[in-house]
Amino acid sequence: MKNDVILTVEGAVERPLRLTFGDLEALPEQAQIHDVSRFHPTRKGDGVALDVILDQARVQPAANYVTLHAEHDDCHVSVPLELLRGQGIVVYRLGPERLTAEHGGPIRLLIRDPSLCHTGELDDCANVKYLSRIELCERRGRDTRPTTESAHAALHQAQS
Repeated sequence: MKNDVILTVEGAVERPLRLTFGDLEALPEQAQIHDVSRFHPTRKGDGVALDVILDQARVQPAANYVTLHAEHDDCHVSVPLELLRGQGIVVYRLGPERLTAEHGGPIRLLIRDPSLCHTGELDDCANVKYLSRIELCERRGRDTRPTTESAHAALHQAQS
């Protein structure tokens, strides 16, 4: 089970990745982010800095966007790479176990500073649950987020 691929990183990278739970656990302690509830009081779990994963994949200079894909619920979010740098947390476990679907797992991306989630392209929907694939792109990729404030509010109301 620790060897099942839970996250793929591809696109404009020199080294595509197929990461397992064990791979994420094996990242150095300085890459690990313990207790994400200190950033998001309603979220639980531990993760790793997205930047560490992107560094391992060796993002190509032409990459300007990160497209986050959650095949489980057909959610796709494309945001400028520069906005995610230093902000993205790849949450993958709750205690010693994998993050469950109840908590948005097996992978959930959280934005470290929630105040940034209300500034244009980095909105609440960039906190992608059920994340399965990260695609680095030169241009904006597929994005299924609502395009109006009322549609956005309706989506979050339906998820509550």
